[in-house]
Amino acid sequence: MNGRTSRFSPALPLLTPLLTGLAALALWELAVRWGAIPPYILPGPVQVLQTLWSDRAILLPALGVTLWTTLEALALAVAGGASLALLFSRSRLLSAALYPFAVVLQVTPVIAIAPLLLVWLEPGSAVLVCAFLVAFFPVLSNTAAGLQAIDPGLDELFRLYGASRWQRLVRLEAPTAAPHFLAGLRIAGGLALIGAIVAEIAAGAAGQGSGLAWRIVEAGYRLNIPRMFAALLLISVSGVLIHAGLSLLTRLLPGQRVAARQM
Repeated sequence: MNGRTSRFSPALPLLTPLLTGLAALALWELAVRWGAIPPYILPGPVQVLQTLWSDRAILLPALGVTLWTTLEALALAVAGGASLALLFSRSRLLSAALYPFAVVLQVTPVIAIAPLLLVWLEPGSAVLVCAFLVAFFPVLSNTAAGLQAIDPGLDELFRLYGASRWQRLVRLEAPTAAPHFLAGLRIAGGLALIGAIVAEIAAGAAGQGSGLAWRIVEAGYRLNIPRMFAALLLISVSGVLIHAGLSLLTRLLPGQRVAARQM
């Protein structure tokens, strides 16, 4: 029995949520059919999938806009957050001066910033900035924490052997901070998508949207509830794939598998 259990145990983390999700969808479809719930209140999963297929010419290009904005924002957050964290590790004065502003940007709701950015910038740039602001802080804070977690003994050893700043960065600081950075990256991936969606909703309310969230706003105005659910399905699947992709990247990088499991 123990051999059989261990043989099938690796599949359980995948099968359990899959079977649970399928059971929930089946119950949802049965509830809609037995309760004769009209689609303008709650469409069933089958109708949502049918709408996704029939409206693919509208939803898929909008999904492409949202995903491209998300990836752009994530790339900018990685470059900016990691670079600023490295600067903070070099200068305590700079960290004390600028870190509070990063915290202020993080705790300010993006829905409150988006309308102001739409006044200053064109819609695409405003959405990108909003998504960047949401994704920036996790990368910054996690990378900064990793750079501060260097073993004092190893740090002293590198100084004793006269290692250059570049050697310290490549051989000591980067490997130490990598698990923290990757943890921040996984968080930032989901937040970038959330920031893009929220900003697109604000842009859509102002009649300037073009992404998937704008299609949700548009469908809401028209009471096209099945299309709203189809767009929400695309957003959910996109978020899951982004998280899964970043988690896979973490596990595939050399030396990060154990650290990823610990974090």
